[in-house]
Amino acid sequence: MAINPADAAAAYRANATPVPGPASAPKGDTPAGGSFLDLVKNGVQEAVQANRAAERLSIDAIAGRADLTEVVTALSHAEATLNTVVRVRDRMISAYQQILRMPI
Repeated sequence: MAINPADAAAAYRANATPVPGPASAPKGDTPAGGSFLDLVKNGVQEAVQANRAAERLSIDAIAGRADLTEVVTALSHAEATLNTVVRVRDRMISAYQQILRMPI
């Protein structure tokens, strides 16, 4: 599959700048149309938080303070989040490798 460099450059220009969000968004919150970097950061932070929550519930279950259903649900959510992060990482690496193979 041949990729036209002009099309790739146009796609990069169209997506390189962050989309401005609402002016009333509080600081620290990502606007609805934030940058790709913000999207990736939020995804990784969500994966870390889901993993920590699953670990806390697992420890509570061992101590007899948590319901098994809650533990299984938290572990399932953590696994799904991690799988999503890994897929995005794999796609980003694949896209980078395709860019490297493009003729100059």
